[in-house]
Amino acid sequence: MAAPLKGGSAVSFAAETKKELTGVVDKPCCKRAELSALLRLNGSLHTVENREVLDIATENAAIARRIYLLLKDVFQVHAEVLVRKKMRLRKNNVYLVRISRQAEEVLEPLEISRRGESLEGGVPKRLLGRDCCRRAYMRGAFLAAGSVNNPEGASYHLEIALGDAELSKGFLRLLGTYDLDARAIQRKRGEIVYLKEGEKIVEFLNLVGAHQALLRFEDVRILKDMRNQVNRLVNCETANLNKTVQAAVRQIENIRFLERTIGLENLPPKLREVAELRLRHPDINLKELGALLGGGVTKSGVNHRLRKLDEWARRVRESGG
Repeated sequence: MAAPLKGGSAVSFAAETKKELTGVVDKPCCKRAELSALLRLNGSLHTVENREVLDIATENAAIARRIYLLLKDVFQVHAEVLVRKKMRLRKNNVYLVRISRQAEEVLEPLEISRRGESLEGGVPKRLLGRDCCRRAYMRGAFLAAGSVNNPEGASYHLEIALGDAELSKGFLRLLGTYDLDARAIQRKRGEIVYLKEGEKIVEFLNLVGAHQALLRFEDVRILKDMRNQVNRLVNCETANLNKTVQAAVRQIENIRFLERTIGLENLPPKLREVAELRLRHPDINLKELGALLGGGVTKSGVNHRLRKLDEWARRVRESGG
């Protein structure tokens, strides 16, 4: 089994998953699909020194390198890579892959439209005609705006921030072709598509090519399921034991009461027999008690006699005996 990541690990499970995905080897058609998702979600247009430039931003150096190489392979574009420091709460580096020319020549083949400096468009249809390309697009979306909880946490959760409703609806349909029961929710940063079931997250990781992350996730999930099953069994056994003990205490109290009030010798022979045995063996279960009775009595037969004793005790109490 692969060793699961610990909750206090310096590198998150999501970061490890993305690092693995940046090493996936793609066919040319898949590179276009993945690049389309990366640019659609992380790209923006700006004017720098009177030139329109296309920036693709990420805080992950491996993802920035993959974007750079994909642009070079697919469009023969030699982009710049700029590094900036965040100055607010988090001081992570921000990597900008910048295309100073040919922005339109890149966006149009990737089926990405524009409105001013904003990039728009739903899930590209022409680029996703093949199964491999659909998986590549899902991988690109996760690399650009996805996260997944450490499976050792209290719950399973994978989400991708898709921004607008049009892209979110198209992405939900895309996931639906693989029977992934995803949901969407509106947050401050726009539409979020998410998966909550462990099995569905495992399937998503398999589809996008994160096989090592999948194995880690499954290892932890199996251990958690086994632990939960053991806990349920222990709780069930404990509850049954408590019921058995409580029933035995009640039975003995009633038998002692009958012994003090009317005397066990005045009970019917079968009830007297089980009463005397219960007093001598307060800790044994009904099956063991039945084996000690003359001729052997089933568990249900013993239970029937003990209920009769409870009924006798109730009637004696009500009569003031």
